[in-house]
Amino acid sequence: MTLDQPTTERRALITGATAGIGAAFARRLAADGWHLVLVARDAGRLAETAAELTDRHGREAETLAADLSTDDGCATVERRLTEGTPVELLVNNAGISLNTPFLRSSAEEEARLLRLNVHAVMRLTLAGLRPMAERRRGAVINVSSVAGFGAVMPGSTYSASKAWVTNFSESVGQSVRPYGVRVMALCPGYTRTEFHARAGINMSKTPEWMWLRAEDVVDEALRDLRKGKLVSVPAWRYKLAVAGLRHAPRRLLEAVARDTRGRTGRDVG
Repeated sequence: MTLDQPTTERRALITGATAGIGAAFARRLAADGWHLVLVARDAGRLAETAAELTDRHGREAETLAADLSTDDGCATVERRLTEGTPVELLVNNAGISLNTPFLRSSAEEEARLLRLNVHAVMRLTLAGLRPMAERRRGAVINVSSVAGFGAVMPGSTYSASKAWVTNFSESVGQSVRPYGVRVMALCPGYTRTEFHARAGINMSKTPEWMWLRAEDVVDEALRDLRKGKLVSVPAWRYKLAVAGLRHAPRRLLEAVARDTRGRTGRDVG
């Protein structure tokens, strides 16, 4: 069985599943006939999301309330990935940004960002890949960001954490291909979700044309996963942006970063 073959037994585990891109993945996969394991911190919101998806699509929706910035939270999800009904698709979507420049941040907050954006992704990917490799099927999507391709967010460590996610996913993805398993980094640009509001980041001056719909991001991600891509960048405008970030002279990128800081009036997280 592969991700392309319809079956009533496919099961996906999605972190950060109650909002934004994670919720869009849950809706799309349930509509496509997948059973779900939904992970988030808010148990009440998880239950509501699971009930809605089950009522609408008739698929099972397990819930796991877990804070993935903690060891106990990661361990809870690791156990589900290695025990019980097999998980065919893991979507590591949970992540945070800090609306505080590095010099005004704290070691505790920066460590929390790294635990969720980096450490949890590493632990859950490892836990998910081992049984997938044994079964010779399965896939992992690690939600990264266009921001990871260049340091254009002065004072923010978010882009550094996402650079790790992309590089990690590419490397591991190459290593598990012989086992029939896929790993892909999904690198969207600005997407209409709760992400920025939760971080307290004012995005009111961001042009409308730069925004993506979470549903479109998910559609393109699943298409690219079927094609065997290691990195998915949804939307042509962000594909062009990534090409620029990868190949533009360093001085030009620094000028763009200064302009970004000037337009926002502060460093962004």
